Amino acid sequence: MSHIIFSLFSLLLLRNIIAAENGQWQLLQKSIGISAMHMQLLDDDRVIIYDRTDFGPSNITFPDGRCPGNPKDCTAHSVEYDSLTNTFRPLTLLTNNWCSSGATLPNGTLVQTGGYRNGDRVVRTFQSSCNACDWVEHPNQLLQRRWYASNHALPDGRVIVIGGTKAFNYEFYPKDTPSSSQLFKLPFLEQTNVPKVENNLYPFVFLHVDGNLFIFANNRAILFDYAKDVVVRTYPTIPGGDPRSYPSTGSAVLLPLKKLELGLDIEAEVLICGGAPVGSYLKALNSRQFLPALRTCARMKITDPNPSWAIETMPMARVMSDMVVLPNEDVLLINGASKGSAGWELGREPVLTPVIYHPNRASGSRFENQSSSTIPRMYHSCAIMLRDGRVLVGGSNPHQFYNFTNVLFPTELSLETFSPPYLDPTKARLRPVIIKPISSAKIKYGRFLTIKFSVSGLINLASVKVTMLRAPFNTHSFSMSQRLLVLTNRKLVSPTGQGRFQVRVRLPGSANIAPPGFYMLFVVHRNIPSKGIWVQLT
Repeated sequence: MSHIIFSLFSLLLLRNIIAAENGQWQLLQKSIGISAMHMQLLDDDRVIIYDRTDFGPSNITFPDGRCPGNPKDCTAHSVEYDSLTNTFRPLTLLTNNWCSSGATLPNGTLVQTGGYRNGDRVVRTFQSSCNACDWVEHPNQLLQRRWYASNHALPDGRVIVIGGTKAFNYEFYPKDTPSSSQLFKLPFLEQTNVPKVENNLYPFVFLHVDGNLFIFANNRAILFDYAKDVVVRTYPTIPGGDPRSYPSTGSAVLLPLKKLELGLDIEAEVLICGGAPVGSYLKALNSRQFLPALRTCARMKITDPNPSWAIETMPMARVMSDMVVLPNEDVLLINGASKGSAGWELGREPVLTPVIYHPNRASGSRFENQSSSTIPRMYHSCAIMLRDGRVLVGGSNPHQFYNFTNVLFPTELSLETFSPPYLDPTKARLRPVIIKPISSAKIKYGRFLTIKFSVSGLINLASVKVTMLRAPFNTHSFSMSQRLLVLTNRKLVSPTGQGRFQVRVRLPGSANIAPPGFYMLFVVHRNIPSKGIWVQLT
């Protein structure tokens, strides 16, 4: 009897899985009650998800019948999703956090900034590793209304908040020092602003290895010293001049940082993919003409003395896609559309096929198509990396309110995962298992760390590497503070017993390379990452 029950369970599970050689899709939840517009993985493997409070009632109510903040709306607009148990619970939001931004502090607390109308100057915090915690809202903590801004975790533990609609400036949080309590102008944001279109919202911000900030908006970029409030250098405009930031929404990543022992000589590269051509947003908005999205990626070594953009062609055009840095140094492009732009009803022809970009391969051979999803993920969708190597995917709501019928792309409340090819069951014997250190270990800058792990299959010692990934805040096609560090092996991997090994690596020596906080640490063998462990860099 038991084997019959097990077989039935297996069949039910397989109904929710789409498998193929190039990755695997699995439906986790048909509905979590809200559409995932913003996502942040915390260091306890829970994911904080929210949309906006003025959508009208969501599809999840509070269990005790509460109606916090609005007696006409007794539904939640944020949930906490436990990625280990595949369960979720409603969270309480009182002010509107639509199109906001976020980052995590060194202690793991999520700081979420801004939003719309009654929420545009609010800072909200959420504490990790707390079973009953909820959002804590701090009114009037922002000096400027922030809507469509970007955040980044800084080397000194603060968070910088940059830009937003009609906000050509930046500020810091927490406001615990005189400099953190000031508002600073950033003329670059005004220079990249286009009347009636903007195209400089959710700017792509990355911490450069020298401690300055690389800031990209529209089709241009600068290196900015936020401590001295000066532009250090101006980068070339992307060839063609087409916009890449919201609402012409491409996506961007800082490629993995390697050879960290070189100090100031570390190379850093930025990759920006997709977007919409000049005029696409207004044509879609005013005349319902949906222009093809951009099919190009632009890659630039931002540490070069004379940097230039190298242009590559993707397998298909993309706008509103997400880019997820994988633990093995590859980059996943996922979600989005092939025509139109971001905005209500302004995208067409969903792109269901993810693509993996292999940055270490030769140009012309870097893109690899993956197994397709069956769920369009259009405007307001998300994708983030989980500790076990899967990519959590959710959201899609191109409508002003929840709309499930008689529309091209119904509001999507589901959660699914995409498992990259490295999680194929045939590779299980090659996948490392970390034995030590244990998860949540504290590590320090510049120290050596010995990692013990096992591999049940035949090991290739020369292929072993250790990586550290900071979990980003994801919304509107940009993952804020996302960075992967490839640690340097101090000597060859050595066996310690049957199927067991150890590797000694050197940790980053500077907070400019890795801002303090929690990271997922992986052992990668033959391009197959282990399940990660959490480490706190202090």
